[in-house]
Amino acid sequence: METVKEKMTETKTKATVKITGAEAIIHCLLAEGVDLLYGYPGGAIMPVYDELYKFQDKLTHILTRHEQGATHAAQGYARVSGRVGVAMATSGPGATNLVTGLADAQIDSTPMVCITGQVPRHLLGSDAFQETDIIGISTPVTKWNYQITKASEIPEIMAKAFYIAKSGRPGPVLIDITKNAQFEEFDFSYKKCKGVRSYIPTPKPNMGSIEAAAELINKAKKPFIVWGQGVILGEAEEELKTVIEKAGIPAAWTIMGESAIPTSHPLNVGMVGMHGNYGPNMLTNECDLLIAIGMRFDDRVTGNLDAYAKQAKVIHFEIDPAEINKNVNADVAVLGNSKETLELLLPLLNENKHEDWHNEFKKKHQIEFEQVIKNDIHPTKEGLTMGEVIEEINLASKNKAVIVTDVGQHQMIACRYAKFEQSKSNITSGGLGTMGFALPAAIGAKQGAMDREVVAIIGDGGYQMTIQELGVIFQHQIPVKIVVLNNDHLGMVRQWQELFFDKRYASTVMVNPDFVKIAEGYHIESKRVSKREDLKATVQEMIASDKPYFLEVKVEKEDNVFPMIPSGAAVSDIRLK
Repeated sequence: METVKEKMTETKTKATVKITGAEAIIHCLLAEGVDLLYGYPGGAIMPVYDELYKFQDKLTHILTRHEQGATHAAQGYARVSGRVGVAMATSGPGATNLVTGLADAQIDSTPMVCITGQVPRHLLGSDAFQETDIIGISTPVTKWNYQITKASEIPEIMAKAFYIAKSGRPGPVLIDITKNAQFEEFDFSYKKCKGVRSYIPTPKPNMGSIEAAAELINKAKKPFIVWGQGVILGEAEEELKTVIEKAGIPAAWTIMGESAIPTSHPLNVGMVGMHGNYGPNMLTNECDLLIAIGMRFDDRVTGNLDAYAKQAKVIHFEIDPAEINKNVNADVAVLGNSKETLELLLPLLNENKHEDWHNEFKKKHQIEFEQVIKNDIHPTKEGLTMGEVIEEINLASKNKAVIVTDVGQHQMIACRYAKFEQSKSNITSGGLGTMGFALPAAIGAKQGAMDREVVAIIGDGGYQMTIQELGVIFQHQIPVKIVVLNNDHLGMVRQWQELFFDKRYASTVMVNPDFVKIAEGYHIESKRVSKREDLKATVQEMIASDKPYFLEVKVEKEDNVFPMIPSGAAVSDIRLK
């Protein structure tokens, strides 16, 4: 195989080389350090796949069984590795099948570049076979998108795509390439993008704001930190830990921020939000200073905004100016990357303990433990609970696993009870709440961190939305551990029907297939557990395996997730039962 570098060496006098647009796409990916991508071929993207065939020694393509699976796998890869995930599809239905993953990546700030084929330029707008306006369709769910109609555009647009996807607040970018542009030849050269006019990805920190924030923190009697994924994306884990330790501030997390600080840290007081911990939610409305770091005050965290932390001053550390005062007004806004702004804040902080305030969180935790946690992870009733399954996974993996969750009751239970000692360990669909996310995302997460144990926790409903991706695990022997917590219901919907719809259980009972036999059909080692005495040994066997493993656990059908803040209620209206 003759590479661009070899061709350029031969010409010697030229800084460019003439290649097709399809080959240029491959060289752009390689120049950006991409060595793995997910996708599904088809007519409009076939020239790129034909070139990809020639570069199999440099670029691994994973054939997913559905284009949505390609986006979720790219998301899982990006979230664990910190690199840009890449997915590729053909035009028409191939492109539209990417939309859910794009929307998920957009709201959860995941860096991803999606490449789609398109009908030739002269057929645009003619309703040609497999033509859709993917630019128009994807505009609301991408950070940026662009349609390439000439091969000469490819290097600049691809460079911009990777720069925009990764810089500032990350997000998904879609590049649509007409088929004629893939065939055309042009003089290729590539230069990485280092900036785009009028696009300022990371605001420059204002020392006045940082000093004002430090003054409020130093004066506060009951300060409370809530951090989100911005800490992880900004690689500010150590800075956050140092800040809370120096100032002695209790700190809680959103589900997207989970794992930034070890679960065991004494100042880590748990999760906020609809199914968050009792103490952090209740005491949000008792703190005198609320410090939000890299989170966006979404409705599942705040509940009723009219009753959210009205007694407190608010400091908001945030990279995206659009999030400032969007939902909660900030007394002090600190713009910038959280790593940089927290570094600047640290020397201005007084050392403190706030022991009496921290004891309030401990008291609330004890109440929650007695009324909820103890029964979830150490049940005395006959049926298995989701919480005890998560606890056994913690023990078997020594709190070192990457936990990838789908959406529903199992997700909330896993976020509540999984224990982490390392960042980038909790991978879930937060803002969009995409059922079907976990299985393909676990594939990408494992390929993004082959040295780590990756366990997918999935409900029986979401599992069947992307169950076909078992084919990827089988074909490539990706050693993902899959745990389906099967209660034969759409559990979270059933819980809402019980609590808020007078127990009218409309369309929530699942008549499920034999999941073990399906996994065995893909030659994946499989077991089913329905008795407590079999759980520990089977989970240990699963974690000890160096191959793909499927475990179905039959859990109680009508077990609800508590605590719970009813939709639209105040965070202090949290229910323990």
